Amino acid sequence: MPLSQQDQFSLLKDILTNQQTDCCGSVAECEQVERLVKSLMINMDIDQSALTILEEIYRYGQTGAGTADLDSHISEHQGQLSEWVDEIDQYS
Repeated sequence: MPLSQQDQFSLLKDILTNQQTDCCGSVAECEQVERLVKSLMINMDIDQSALTILEEIYRYGQTGAGTADLDSHISEHQGQLSEWVDEIDQYS
């Protein structure tokens, strides 16, 4: 059974919140972020402001999945993670 848009936003928020709180994460989490964002971006009901944020989150996940030092990548994006989590609250 596929996840609803609300479930996808909730899962995305959970992953980003955990990375922000713990200042660490896994490549698998970054890959999951990429998959969730791709799925959400395909949905035609997403407005332009949400699409812009999702593109930023996608780049974050993509870069994180390919970096040699994921914890540093997460630490460098602490401010953005906080903003993204707040923004996701508006859409979920």
